[in-house]
Amino acid sequence: MEQVQCLAAGALARVLAGRSLDAQLAAVWRDEPTLSPQQRGGVQDLVYGALRHLGTLDAILAQLLQKPLADAAVRSLLRVALYQLAHTRASAHAIVDHAVTACGHVGHPQARGLVNAVLRNYLRRRSELDATAALTDEGRYSYPAWWISMLAADHPQHWRGMLEAGNARPPLTLRVNRRKISREDYLQLLRQQGVAAEPVGLAGVIVAKPCPVSQLPGFAEGHASVQDAGAQLAAEILDVRPGMRVLDACAAPGGKSAHLLEIADIDLVAADIDAGRLQRVAENLSRLSLRAQLLQADAERSEAWAGIGSFDRILADVPCTASGVVRRHPDIKWLRNPADIEALARRQARILDTLWRMLSGGGKLLYATCSLFREENSRQVEAFLSRHADARPAPLMLPADGITQIEGQLIPDAAHDGFFYALLEKI
Repeated sequence: MEQVQCLAAGALARVLAGRSLDAQLAAVWRDEPTLSPQQRGGVQDLVYGALRHLGTLDAILAQLLQKPLADAAVRSLLRVALYQLAHTRASAHAIVDHAVTACGHVGHPQARGLVNAVLRNYLRRRSELDATAALTDEGRYSYPAWWISMLAADHPQHWRGMLEAGNARPPLTLRVNRRKISREDYLQLLRQQGVAAEPVGLAGVIVAKPCPVSQLPGFAEGHASVQDAGAQLAAEILDVRPGMRVLDACAAPGGKSAHLLEIADIDLVAADIDAGRLQRVAENLSRLSLRAQLLQADAERSEAWAGIGSFDRILADVPCTASGVVRRHPDIKWLRNPADIEALARRQARILDTLWRMLSGGGKLLYATCSLFREENSRQVEAFLSRHADARPAPLMLPADGITQIEGQLIPDAAHDGFFYALLEKI
């Protein structure tokens, strides 16, 4: 446990210094190749958990410390240990002892007394400390104050549920490759392997107990892909038909491109600005036995698309704050700031204007984000429609039951993340 605590605390400190969670975990796996699968899982659980509940943990720490703790390494070690005490079944005595010993491993042996006193004080006063932490929105919901205020203004009826959904553990959701196997047959295959699962949407499967995809039957052979149930709606909404020329303009890592190809025999161009990420699209399509034209291009720049021609359908899954997928990427809520929303909104507008020129008359463009903020979603679409007289909103037909959506905004819940969709038709 001690090594796991140290590695988790180090990764947490680096994330809060401005680095991405995925990159920091990748660095840990690279630098610690002898970690067992159980240890890797432990490190990941502690970092994810501490980030999900960071606002609450910091509200508790503020009560336990006589003055702010400047040292990032010790502060992160305390956050990790408090998360363990509050949210795991590990022995409280062992958690405290390992955290005290870990002070030496993170280069601060002088902090052992402080760490011991803080953690034992929490155990003695837990109910009182938890109740006081919950008196503020940041302590209760564990999000930055600006995020909570913006979400409450944008979604006055749903903001609390959205915040709570973002702090939950996400399900493992698969999309069955209908070109290789039916969903019913794949569910049967899962049952035969002792994997409990249930259907969701038109082609989705939610696995009851998340596990490594390498343990799933047929995964390596392309029978299924990991994709959230909300994300699976994009390809269905776009309404592609055989023979159509289709562009996925921000394609990486390729989940929606693959889904489009699984639905119909189309001429698909999968584009992305990043060559490395475009390689991931190629790998995913190869595993699924699907083909597309891959193109490295910047969706914001018109000159990048010279000679590419026009399209019957365009998917614009644009860069965004990813505020709707924080349960999968809990570092986002601590790394983002309001200025990011303004910058992303300007970028989204440029992408929309560029892609619109390549849409054929009578064609449809699906604007998609994994954001909850109106500035990136409904207001972005309203501004676009005001700039383009040849654009009109098309009916948004969600091809799945059980999805709560308001004007294209999917309200995140246990079954799916928070996405936004707007279908635009060229007159």
